[in-house]
Amino acid sequence: MSERDPAAARFAVIQAARLASVALVLVGILINVGRLAILPPAAGIILIVAGLAGTFVAPLLLARRWRTPPQ
Repeated sequence: MSERDPAAARFAVIQAARLASVALVLVGILINVGRLAILPPAAGIILIVAGLAGTFVAPLLLARRWRTPPQ
């Protein structure tokens, strides 16, 4: 009776992808404003754009990949 629900695991993966993308945006902002001087500001802009794309696109792609096929 201890079967795992695949939908719960997939939901967790989607949320983790969304959270990682938001973290990428925050790191990009910190780099861009000069609080994190590990990369040039141009790299911060690239991280912001990549994080925003990941925030909105990655969950949609994962959900589409895991959609139940029509019967």
